[in-house]
Amino acid sequence: MSTRTERDTMGEMEVPSDALYGASTQRAVLNFPVSGEPVEPGVIHAYGLIKWAAAKVNGELGHVNKELAEQIETAALEVYEGKLDAHFPVDVYQTGSGTSTNMNANEVIANRCSQLAGKPIGSKEPVHPNDHVNQGQSSNDTFPSAMHIAAGVALQNDLLPALTKLQTSLEAKAKEFHAVLKIGRTHLMDATPVRLGQEFGGYAKQVERAVERTHKALETIGELALGGTAVGTGLNCHPDFPSRAIALIAEKTGIPFREADDHFEAQAAKDSLVECHGQLNTIAASLFKIANDIRLLGSGPRCAIGEIRLPATQPGSSIMPGKTNPVMCEAVTMVAARVFGNNSTVTWSGANGHFELNVFMPVMAKAVLESVRLLTNVCDIFRERCIDGIEANTERCAELIEYSLSMVTSLAPLIGYEPAAKIAKESVATGKTVRELCFAQLDTLGITADQLTAALDPAGMTAPKA
Repeated sequence: MSTRTERDTMGEMEVPSDALYGASTQRAVLNFPVSGEPVEPGVIHAYGLIKWAAAKVNGELGHVNKELAEQIETAALEVYEGKLDAHFPVDVYQTGSGTSTNMNANEVIANRCSQLAGKPIGSKEPVHPNDHVNQGQSSNDTFPSAMHIAAGVALQNDLLPALTKLQTSLEAKAKEFHAVLKIGRTHLMDATPVRLGQEFGGYAKQVERAVERTHKALETIGELALGGTAVGTGLNCHPDFPSRAIALIAEKTGIPFREADDHFEAQAAKDSLVECHGQLNTIAASLFKIANDIRLLGSGPRCAIGEIRLPATQPGSSIMPGKTNPVMCEAVTMVAARVFGNNSTVTWSGANGHFELNVFMPVMAKAVLESVRLLTNVCDIFRERCIDGIEANTERCAELIEYSLSMVTSLAPLIGYEPAAKIAKESVATGKTVRELCFAQLDTLGITADQLTAALDPAGMTAPKA
């Protein structure tokens, strides 16, 4: 591999000839061969947006030559648009402030400006990575800003639409299944009847709440640390710079980002990201519950519950012909497990800020963005390949209602709790249904056949009675 020699404050460094990054980035590549996983693309794109806005405002304020600022804007937009992703190789497990990634962005943009100006890569002409691209900024305020921007964009553009579509599908199933009566279950044991549509309506409401929680997550990460520079004091930063740059970022993303109320809090603590991922953790818990219920309701299909039929998406066994499995539900629950783990990472990382800076930021960003990406993708496939194709097994639902011991619950107001319990126990002992036993004992129970029929009507048990 051919190389070129670049220089930084620590001396010379050999860099791949075709790389747009420079010596500082190459040092980080050599220092952190940890996971082979670079920083999340969303963070890199957010960095492009930050550098674009910074250049624009610095040009207007006269802190960077207007012509140079325009060149930086052009190159930074290419980073924002993902055109230069290949030039961001730094491992996610790096310096905890994300300094290596900030310098990676500075160097790539400066070298891209050299290319556009017809100058040699690495010449720092006409744009210098620190003096021009990084003007008025620090890793300590840009990386936390990039995390919030990346998370906000992913929440708004990816997760919200996926959850909204899933909610719509579950609401449609709730209406479709309204007439289907089935047995309810508590403690995994038979309970009184419900409508299958009521169960699915509950799932739809969970996802509706997930949509609300996503909006809450967006709100909590709306503040950006940009403008605090090294420790929150704003040293070397024009006082108008942060508000003007953030306004451009908000306009570009369509998300109402705003300057942090307190720059010391914004840089020293990462509570808002912890809160944001807490919402994601709750969403994952909701999806786990829904997916788990659905795979149990569809279990069997003949030797278990089997009240619904799940779409067959792939062969379920290499040895058992004809077997299919609830694989989409399994994917959802595995994603939830990963999100739960990420929540531990984010919580631990957020708790470990030291004085004026948190030094766990790259791994926090990875965990948050991975959770958003996984939840988005699994919501889409769960909806498309499972929820939309679910069918009700009405015969099985009716059969299980009839054999349920909990049918006696509606008799208790007529005949008393203890006689009703005696009938339930007799049903277990004889294998006869509650209905069969009651009709045989009408005189003893002191009720009429019409009263019994009305009491044992499953539909009448699915809503309160006056």
